[in-house]
Amino acid sequence: MTVLSVTTVGALLATIQGSALLIILPDMMAALHMDFITMLWVLLIYLMVTTILVPVLGRLSDMFGRKKIYVLGFAVFSFGSLLCGLSGYLHLGFHGWDLVGFRIVQAVGGSMLLANSMAMITDAFRKGRLGFGLGVNGVAAAAGFVIGPVVGGVLAPLGWEYVFLVNVPIGIFGVFWAARRLREPKWEVKEHKFDWTGTATFFVGLFGILMAFTYTSFGDPSMMKYVYIMAVVGVIGIVAFIYVELHVEYPMMDLRLFRERNYAVGNFTNFLNGLCIGAATFLLIFYFQGPCQKSALEAGILLIPSGLPMMIVGPLSGRWSDKYGPKLLTAGGLALTTVALAGFAFINKDTSIWLLVILMICMGVGGGMFASPNSNSIMTAVPPERRGIASGARVMLRNTGTMFSLAIAFPLVLAGIDPASMANIFLGVGTVSDAAISMLEHGLGQAFTVFAIVSVVSVIVSLLRPGKKTV
Repeated sequence: MTVLSVTTVGALLATIQGSALLIILPDMMAALHMDFITMLWVLLIYLMVTTILVPVLGRLSDMFGRKKIYVLGFAVFSFGSLLCGLSGYLHLGFHGWDLVGFRIVQAVGGSMLLANSMAMITDAFRKGRLGFGLGVNGVAAAAGFVIGPVVGGVLAPLGWEYVFLVNVPIGIFGVFWAARRLREPKWEVKEHKFDWTGTATFFVGLFGILMAFTYTSFGDPSMMKYVYIMAVVGVIGIVAFIYVELHVEYPMMDLRLFRERNYAVGNFTNFLNGLCIGAATFLLIFYFQGPCQKSALEAGILLIPSGLPMMIVGPLSGRWSDKYGPKLLTAGGLALTTVALAGFAFINKDTSIWLLVILMICMGVGGGMFASPNSNSIMTAVPPERRGIASGARVMLRNTGTMFSLAIAFPLVLAGIDPASMANIFLGVGTVSDAAISMLEHGLGQAFTVFAIVSVVSVIVSLLRPGKKTV
């Protein structure tokens, strides 16, 4: 329970920050004189950096200790949050790009936390209790998502900077709590060689691919030649990375772990689920602030029905996975997610709020059923000295799915809508024409249809999992 209390603080920090940030975007853009693209980078850079760094930090935690990396993660995240909060007072004149840079610092700290949390819980919980522990940790993440809009709404009148500054005392508490309460696991890695070649090719490959998909999602035709260059560089880097990892003695990311079916199926379904629902929050915000004409705060509060069910179902599904195994729970959760996504494909400005609530509850229950049993099957499929790698790979694949999800959704939703109207929709300010609303509804329908189809594939893949218990 000590480990769970520490990782809960980290999960709350990350998820409260993400959902609260959406509420203060209009004030932040006005104060820093940011354009719409810069604002998107403030949101996306955190996801991109954590996607790239978590596998590397997972390997380092296996080599040098989870506690050291986790404590340092709290410290770096707090320092990055302080820099982000102070950017409103520094007046450096970069029109928000200084905030993007400070978000990178914050993301480095967040990566240290993300790369270790699942591994530490797996190390700490005994056989037959791991699913419950992962489920309780998932409650913290869901609670942060639910509380975030309220926190953002409360802090917004004081200034947008306080959404970042509120992390500082929490993060400092996390530093001392983790340093005092955590213990390093008893196993040790006998070989401390670091895979520099694999790390370099991984950085180049994933950075190139993520940059290509990010600029594709912006829908700017003038950037397409750079998109092609970054995509080619990214593919070459990933191919080189795979070759290196299969031939080096001590790989940064042990691809041989994917020979274990629970590990492979768990990670692939995790990637597909990220691909299905990674853009769902953004799409629903577009919907609430566009056709429904809600403010940013109202849109954030309307998303609560998708987070609350995860708080209830997560620990239950984790406990059930300890007893019955993850196969039916994960497939059932993904099936519910598919139903919700299919329903969202048909929403418009006249859709009943009660139908929307039912669909969001369905998606939340599905997410709660899927997350902890799936993480359970991934983390128990590897030996203790490889759990940092496994935890990092799990987060990396999930985040990569989310980045791809955004790259698919944004061009469909942005098509035909002028930048000013799109900014008004996303920020919940100004007026939006009926023509823009109609195009937005059409794009939302297309995006949710694509994600529902991908979700069907994820259900099929999940059923390939062995039917036996994982712990």
